[in-house]
Amino acid sequence: MAQHRLEFGQYVILALVAICAPLGDSCLARGMSQLPPISLEHPLLLVGAVFHPWIAAGILMLIAFFACYLTALSWADLTYVLPTTAFGYVLIALLGRFWLHEEISLYRWAGILLITLGVGFVAQGPSLTEKLDAEGQR
Repeated sequence: MAQHRLEFGQYVILALVAICAPLGDSCLARGMSQLPPISLEHPLLLVGAVFHPWIAAGILMLIAFFACYLTALSWADLTYVLPTTAFGYVLIALLGRFWLHEEISLYRWAGILLITLGVGFVAQGPSLTEKLDAEGQR
């Protein structure tokens, strides 16, 4: 069975999948921390929050993530692409600690390490599973 090899551009797309979501989420968190608490009882406040610069940047980063994610799913299995998003846990922890100044417990760091190790196992497999047709042919 031939293993599907990724090209350089595909690695770039996977890297963007792993980077854009945590950056977008961090921008959202930073922007929302600068606004008063919002409840669903006042939905116009939520709509207005979209125009805050950090929140707008976060939304754009999440749109970029989604575009890269869809692109990756067009040439790789979900079970290969989705674990690449788990690297975002490492980036979120680092951004949370050093950019948003959040405290991160030892238990969270241990969980992040376990997730990262699991992603390493998944990355060793093929990116695309060969499918068999009705006659058992590849």
